[in-house]
Amino acid sequence: MALTLTEAAKLSNDVVRQGVIETIIKDSPVLQVLPFQEIVGNSLTYNRENENAEPSFYDVGDTWTEGTPTFTQKTATLRILGTDADVDQYLATTRSNVNDLEAEVLALRAKAVRHKFDKTFVSGDVSVEADGFDGIREMIVTDGPASQVVTNGADGGALTLEKMDELMDVVKGRTPDIVLMSKRERRSLAKLARTAGYRLETNRDEFGRPFETYAGVRIAVHDDVATDEEVGESSDCGTIYVLSLGPDGIAGLTGPGGLQVEELGPLETKDAHRWRIKWYVTVALYNALTVGAMTGVRPVA
Repeated sequence: MALTLTEAAKLSNDVVRQGVIETIIKDSPVLQVLPFQEIVGNSLTYNRENENAEPSFYDVGDTWTEGTPTFTQKTATLRILGTDADVDQYLATTRSNVNDLEAEVLALRAKAVRHKFDKTFVSGDVSVEADGFDGIREMIVTDGPASQVVTNGADGGALTLEKMDELMDVVKGRTPDIVLMSKRERRSLAKLARTAGYRLETNRDEFGRPFETYAGVRIAVHDDVATDEEVGESSDCGTIYVLSLGPDGIAGLTGPGGLQVEELGPLETKDAHRWRIKWYVTVALYNALTVGAMTGVRPVA
């Protein structure tokens, strides 16, 4: 069964762990919506659907031929993401009547874990960071079917509503769940909408904060989506991703118990109390046909 971290936090009786999970998901457009599947063992091997063979019409007495869908076998290996949080006991004692220093330190380290996951989710590349996992750029643009990538010209080009619609249309078999883009591309899209005589629709997330939608699909603004990619002669290009989430799209994988917060106790070498935040985590793309990317997106003038 797949749960988002938001739902997982509600099931936890550990107040510290709940607080860390809530801190992690609050500022992440990915972790607010990405479902996670708990797996036993250190990896999951699955078949990623690439293409579904087209049926044929037959006359009476014709010989039938098998229509075989094509798959690529993939293995998603859980990676160890984590950090230690040391709380200085002198500060914790002398400042206890002003702030909960322990909670502050844990929150800061939790945000660091969130940022590392968010960055890896987009641009992770195991050829660069062997202990991490491949992100959506590697899975869709580099390794995915060419049919799922919309190019925006040899040297890139300004975003248009027609190109946005083309991107949405590459998703096959279902409606996508989120459109992931940089703030710059969100501004371009909003400008295009206003020029066309309408505004992007607005809803609110579980924290009461507004988010915009395009064609009914949530726009997730992500700080780690680059805007300085090189395409041809241009070096100011970005990528927009459209993603379907869940067991027939893209999902997170986590070890038993999900994100863990361990109290390691006092340290021998310094006057401090140590906590450890750790997460056995990775991402799996089950169906390459339910995601897409538009490359070479340049600013709208």
